[in-house]
Amino acid sequence: MNILDGGDGGGQLVRTALSLSAVTGEPFRMRHVRRARANPGLQAQHCAAIEAVAAVCNAETSGVEVGSESFTFEPNEDIDEDADPEDQGILGGSVSVEVGTAGSVPLVFDALLPVAVALDEPFTARLEGGTDAKWAPPFDYFRHVKLPTLQAHGLDADVTLDRRGFYPRGGGKATLTVEPSTLDAIDVTERGERESLTAYSVAEESEADDDVAERQAEAAPDAADVETEYVEADCSGSAFVLAAEYEHARAGFAELGEMGVEPETVGENAVERFEAFEDGDAAVDEYLADQLLPFVAIAGGEVRAPEVTSHVETCIDLLGEFGYDVDVEDEGDTVLLSA
Repeated sequence: MNILDGGDGGGQLVRTALSLSAVTGEPFRMRHVRRARANPGLQAQHCAAIEAVAAVCNAETSGVEVGSESFTFEPNEDIDEDADPEDQGILGGSVSVEVGTAGSVPLVFDALLPVAVALDEPFTARLEGGTDAKWAPPFDYFRHVKLPTLQAHGLDADVTLDRRGFYPRGGGKATLTVEPSTLDAIDVTERGERESLTAYSVAEESEADDDVAERQAEAAPDAADVETEYVEADCSGSAFVLAAEYEHARAGFAELGEMGVEPETVGENAVERFEAFEDGDAAVDEYLADQLLPFVAIAGGEVRAPEVTSHVETCIDLLGEFGYDVDVEDEGDTVLLSA
């Protein structure tokens, strides 16, 4: 069993380890889970990710509870043709999971996407939790930036949103369907000319009287198409995502509305990061870069990122524990991540 140390990172290490274990069939035990965080140990969304990935590969788990600083995950992918389908280790099937409060639904989806390369049959995950939560990419970033990037490289997956869930109450509902997929090499080194720019601004319906969605979108560049929406949710909240599509790449810049922060500032913060990105030569934004790393390791390829973040560093170390080597080449204003 692979013994992993989760002390140098956060939930990303949990999710990536789950994905790689399901793909490779290699069991692991992770110790010191999120030890450096203010609230160490597994949280609700991490337990939900473990439950979801375990359902895909019929894994056995132990130590999976909120607050636990160690757990084990043992995939069982052996196929017994004489056994009940529910007892077979065939990768695929379906699961329904309550992430809990505003635990991030897109982050749980992140743990499931790489498993597409090992599926024998389609897999469907129905999740309830936070679609637009703190410390996580909003749903529109997942839907309009990350997922299309992977679809362009062979991932056969789709997502539907049934209800928004904002921080802190959650209550959002979304479904991810993943088909068996053969990934192309993730070669994203040049972004090319920008082909479209879309601002997605959403707020809970009670904030319509204050024009929150429109005010968030005021900062959007003149070239951007603007989509504003008010939705029913369990609590007030808002999100703004500026999604840029280029000839060869996508990038996204997201902000969540917060108490005491003017809606105009929410949009301005995202637009400032977009403008800084366009002034550079990176092909993807810094958050997409580290989210693509497991796919680069599995399928090969290279990605030009703005910088090596702490998330990238810890993810590369974890990939090495499963036998995947990712090289980092400093190019001055950008870095090239390759496998």
